[in-house]
Amino acid sequence: MTGELHHMRAALDMGFMISFAGNVTFPKAQQIRDAAKEVPLDRMFIETDSPFLAPVPNRGKRNEPAFVKEVARQLGELRGLSTEDIGRQTAQNFYKFFKLTEPINQ
Repeated sequence: MTGELHHMRAALDMGFMISFAGNVTFPKAQQIRDAAKEVPLDRMFIETDSPFLAPVPNRGKRNEPAFVKEVARQLGELRGLSTEDIGRQTAQNFYKFFKLTEPINQ
């Protein structure tokens, strides 16, 4: 998500999912954080955009998949949810979107 709120709303109206990457953690990314507060949880993905857009506190480094936790942490903070809650929800969204069966937790 890099547009403005009206872009996000239009995308949602067309049935799109909205994905957030490391730039949601950047200090000057308030528009992205504002959008993150409004996206329905069941229409949200998180991603790393590796090797670009490493989230704070790794900004300036080569991005890697392990840093996606910082995106989930930021979204959870914005939404009053835990990092784990965001991770669980976005994982469910992934399985539903791609019509995959979720693995059984052991």
